Amino acid sequence: MSAGLLGARIVGSGVVPLPPLVGSRFASTSFDPVPVLLILAALAVYLWALRSLRRHHPGHHWPAARTAAFVGGLLVTSVAIFSFIGVYDGELFWDHMVQHLLLIMVAGPLFAYSSPVALVWRGTTGSLHRRLTGVLRSPVAQFLGHPIVAFVVYAVVIPLTHLTSFYNLTLENEPVHNAEHIVYLLVGYLFWRQIFGIEPNRFRLHPALQYLYLFLAVPIDTFTGLSLDNASHELFPAYLAFHRTWGPSLVEDLHIGGVIMWVGGDTLMLWPMVPVALHWMHMEERRAVRSDREEDAALLAGPPPNGRPPHSSNGA
Repeated sequence: MSAGLLGARIVGSGVVPLPPLVGSRFASTSFDPVPVLLILAALAVYLWALRSLRRHHPGHHWPAARTAAFVGGLLVTSVAIFSFIGVYDGELFWDHMVQHLLLIMVAGPLFAYSSPVALVWRGTTGSLHRRLTGVLRSPVAQFLGHPIVAFVVYAVVIPLTHLTSFYNLTLENEPVHNAEHIVYLLVGYLFWRQIFGIEPNRFRLHPALQYLYLFLAVPIDTFTGLSLDNASHELFPAYLAFHRTWGPSLVEDLHIGGVIMWVGGDTLMLWPMVPVALHWMHMEERRAVRSDREEDAALLAGPPPNGRPPHSSNGA
């Protein structure tokens, strides 16, 4: 998905870095066929499921906002992969970090909100619907749908892919690098579906637990970002292979990427806590109003035939 080894150009037996990322270079693009086909296929399946739902269940309304979120997720993914961000993601660490945040923290929640699994499940009929139902009820699907599993996967993948030799492997191996992009989308989707999605799932977090879920995830990005920002030397030997002579130094590049992960990641993790907190408050308000109405109704109905006051137990 990026342009050549380490984002650089291979000339003969050597590796030549890309030109400086300035001016018109910010408009550079790279369109590899495989990700293009995957994105178009995902859009086709979603639109097919939407059309099938309207045809077989005309009375069922699928919110346009969820469809727009799916299209938005595909657009964000395209920007992260095909724009200058994808072209220079192997040349500059900070650029790579922007790409990762776009995939996990922007495209991920958009795909989660669009709830593609729920749409496909509702839009299918007959044997296909029964098979899909069986898959969704399988132990594997139940395992992946558990919020603890989603949280642990996020907590492991973020530091593992940024602080270990695995990141260096992605710089040296383009197929692994491409697979990493897919992993980030899947991790982001699994993590954020616990907050925004309406996918078929036996586990539903109360808004209070959603708030805690997000709050506990903030230190993951903070730890990863600060670890990179405090690095005193280049952590990934692959960046030394082509001797980039422009832009920030290798260590400065690490520090910028760390700050982007720390500040950008924390910001993108914190803002959803606001609507979650508001939802929690509204639920509590509705519960209080409902409780007051029940008490008022009980008082208007008068004492029960046995003379005991409302809500009294046999042991009172």
